[in-house]
Amino acid sequence: MGTGHLISTYGYWAVFAFVAAESLGVPIPGETALIAAGAYAGETHRLSPGLIFLVAALAAVAGNLAGYGIGYKGGFALVARFGPKVHLDERKLKVGRYVLDRQGGKVVFFGRFVSVLRTYVAFLAGTLRMEWHKFVIASVAAAAVWAAAYTALAFEAAKALKRLSGTFDLLIAALAIIVVVAVVLVTRRQVKGLEDKAEAAYPGPLVH
Repeated sequence: MGTGHLISTYGYWAVFAFVAAESLGVPIPGETALIAAGAYAGETHRLSPGLIFLVAALAAVAGNLAGYGIGYKGGFALVARFGPKVHLDERKLKVGRYVLDRQGGKVVFFGRFVSVLRTYVAFLAGTLRMEWHKFVIASVAAAAVWAAAYTALAFEAAKALKRLSGTFDLLIAALAIIVVVAVVLVTRRQVKGLEDKAEAAYPGPLVH
């Protein structure tokens, strides 16, 4: 059962479920559901773009807060158990803590627009004890901008996106590959320096 079918069948409930689950840390296509809902509203007018925006923004904030809470309460235990399987050790957690302590608001805000970060940033922010008020402010601001932008774009461009869907998908795929390669190359150059800075900032084991 595809995302579009779920949107046409369950409407706002499907949008809320997809977006909230992805923001919580479940790797499902929340952004795709939002775009599908906006496009469906533009084509059929059976959903209100205003309500889609409101539902998606609330779901994003709710999911992020839940993800932060899970990370805060049990993040270290989960990382200790499963982290080694994905090469996530304490040295890398210190890098995350170092970045969040200095640029946490920006990471949470812009992470809303990046698929992998959108899924896991709340859990990591809680695990690494990012300041609560900064996390909430950034989450609310990001959710509002993200939901408004994608709902409006999908609603207004529904017919054009449908006609160009094949070309659009190919362009997105090519762009994604380029971005991933660039990020990997830059990360490999920068991570060693960040690890050294993080170790100097947080000597010894992180406080759980």
